[in-house]
Amino acid sequence: MGITQAAEFLTTWETGLAQAPAGRALLLHGAARPDLGGDPQALLALPVGEREADLFALRRALFGERMQVRLECAACGADMEFELDAGEFARTLADRGEPSVRVAEDGWEVEFRVPGIADLTAAARTAEPRRALLERCLVTAVRDGRSVSADALPAAVQRRIAEAAQAADPGGDVTLNVACPECGQATRAELDIASYLWTELDAWARDLLLDVHLLATAYGWSEPEILALSPLRRRYYLELCADV
Repeated sequence: MGITQAAEFLTTWETGLAQAPAGRALLLHGAARPDLGGDPQALLALPVGEREADLFALRRALFGERMQVRLECAACGADMEFELDAGEFARTLADRGEPSVRVAEDGWEVEFRVPGIADLTAAARTAEPRRALLERCLVTAVRDGRSVSADALPAAVQRRIAEAAQAADPGGDVTLNVACPECGQATRAELDIASYLWTELDAWARDLLLDVHLLATAYGWSEPEILALSPLRRRYYLELCADV
């Protein structure tokens, strides 16, 4: 495991225990982007795909390239296990387009800002998320030289906007399409990297605290002293304890 700032990530884990999934995702994103100084507003303003790329990069830095994934076949119910490359996802999702897109369709000229995390979160709380997102992120809409509101946009133009926004931020929706080795049918499933990474961090933190308990009991060392040890040296001392 490549974690060197054990105490810092233990604090992140401890803080996240009382958080909902959205709060945990924000904590992990803050750990991935120290350049933003832990500013929640700056993090929430970023496009979803940028957050996903950051979290895949963090996952690679903490736990390595290979990600073990289990999925149930939607057709026959068989368990499927396979590996993904966190580094490849981080590199692929880092390729993003412009922060806003322009659509010209049948006399309509529209500029639309690529939604950020805060936009999607706010829209999800409304009765009509699609409409709310359109209203939040619409920059300008012109028809035959006259400015119009989001409500005036026809369905065809709205579809073009959605397609353009997705193309500009493809990482906003990381969907797997896996062929079952048993029946051959494909299963589609969203890959929630924030949830995946939190599960790994939770397991790591609990294992590390057990190590601290065992070494403190055996040697009388404090938690900071134990966390200051490299993972290799910590493991060696644990093996010595087991041999006694």
